[in-house]
Amino acid sequence: MAYIPNTDEDRASMLTALGLNSLDELFAQIPQDLQLKGELDIPSRLDQMSLARHLGALGRKNISAEDYPCFLGAGIYDHYVPPTVGAIIGRSEFYTAYTPYQPEMSQGMLQTIYEFQTLIAELTGMDVANASMYDAATALAEAAIMARDLTSRNTVLVLGTVSSHYTDVLQTYADHSGIVISPLPGEGGIVSADAVKAALTPETAAVIVQQPNFYGNLEDIEAIFRATHEAGALAIASVDPVSLGLLTPPGHYGADIVVGEGQGLGCPMGFGGPMLGLFACRSEFMRRLPGRIVGETKDIDGKRAYVMTLRTREQDIRRERATSNICTNEALYALAATVYLATMGKQGLRGVAELSLQKAHYAAEQIATVPGFELMYPEAPFFKEFAVKTSKSPEAINETLLEQGIIGGLPISTPDQDHGLLFCVTEQRTKQDIDRLVEVLKSA
Repeated sequence: MAYIPNTDEDRASMLTALGLNSLDELFAQIPQDLQLKGELDIPSRLDQMSLARHLGALGRKNISAEDYPCFLGAGIYDHYVPPTVGAIIGRSEFYTAYTPYQPEMSQGMLQTIYEFQTLIAELTGMDVANASMYDAATALAEAAIMARDLTSRNTVLVLGTVSSHYTDVLQTYADHSGIVISPLPGEGGIVSADAVKAALTPETAAVIVQQPNFYGNLEDIEAIFRATHEAGALAIASVDPVSLGLLTPPGHYGADIVVGEGQGLGCPMGFGGPMLGLFACRSEFMRRLPGRIVGETKDIDGKRAYVMTLRTREQDIRRERATSNICTNEALYALAATVYLATMGKQGLRGVAELSLQKAHYAAEQIATVPGFELMYPEAPFFKEFAVKTSKSPEAINETLLEQGIIGGLPISTPDQDHGLLFCVTEQRTKQDIDRLVEVLKSA
């Protein structure tokens, strides 16, 4: 902890030790126009009751998905969080836990991470899953680095239908990793397998596909990954884990590495974070996994015990041999996802996926009947998100929706359309919510 001198005597001692005569000399390197002169312009202190009322008034200025029905998605989703999640992750032994460096003191936390890995591996249909990814974007970047190292190739082919939030982070990693990002534009809201096959080269390390993609559409991912493997490249799938309650797991259609955003699995939207990155792969790639893996073993008494089996990061082995600089601990949200999946079970997760699918298609059908609106990709199959063309400014439409107590979709601009909105419909939205959205769009 840093020492902060807070008395005149302390400050004098500090200045003497530094060979200075005044605080002005200490801050002489800071330009005069940037230095504060006089007192801070802040309100006077409040008693606890007054402060609570003041903070409450500030909080009521915010509008959240608890106040208004939310049709905004694009990577963060308003799925229902069962009360079991808060009851478990709010326990002090989990809520305050950090990286479990001492297994003898951290068996409970290590077991939750082990269970999380097991559930994610089962959900994705992959051999092994790790823990401690920040979010889907950084997990995707780590997957690209992993593919580069495994194939000794430097080019990564990224479909143009992958979220720009993800590709921006991927490009940042690539700029400092010697990886060449090769974007492949799509048509009609998807990228065809033929286009992927034509773009593959002997230098392609991997092909990255988002399923469902950023526009909510479903790619012909089996054909894409078949062409990928024929070229000797690795297949990387970025998935919405909730969709896997209904869609084929990526391990069943040839994915070598699977990443995803786990926020929808029992984690709050939280004004945009923190998130929960998912990462799984085939067993032969295990030693190249970033982050950590928790394993099950037995102690000297023959009792079941949990340990960190692999920690291939720069804190634990020589820096030049590390597979990743992922160092922090996302175990609290990993625990939330574990409790969510255990609470929902296979049928519960399938029910969430089916309701999201059905309600999204109902909303799309109704919006398409509104003058001035039409589906951007009417031929493409989609899951819970869909893009809509608009004849008016998407921002102006969202302002009207907000005035009427509705959080609208994401304004987007695509190669196919300048004005568009990306709507998301989860199991949380009711028929009344959707019908009211359509009525307000008619008036807009």
